[in-house]
Amino acid sequence: MKVRWTIRAANDLVEIVLFIAADNPKAALMTAQKIRKKLKGLAVHPKSGRVVPEFGNPSIREVLMGNYRIVYRIGKEALHVLTVFEGHRLMPIDEKDISNR
Repeated sequence: MKVRWTIRAANDLVEIVLFIAADNPKAALMTAQKIRKKLKGLAVHPKSGRVVPEFGNPSIREVLMGNYRIVYRIGKEALHVLTVFEGHRLMPIDEKDISNR
């Protein structure tokens, strides 16, 4: 299964990397690499993530990586990364955002 990034998720990752890089560029690069590696594993086992509690939809799942939540939708041919955000924050998307994709 291929991994497809939504524009929102790609922007989320850039923001995370820039925030971390302000203090530690090496850690920023490592964080981005870990997130991408986590997604490669999900491409092989897409149902290994838990169902996102805010939605209760079995095709909308998430994995935790450090302090970050990686939210994705399982499609027929691809895994769509919907958002990546710091886990102490509120979910930045809602169901209408997901249904429009």
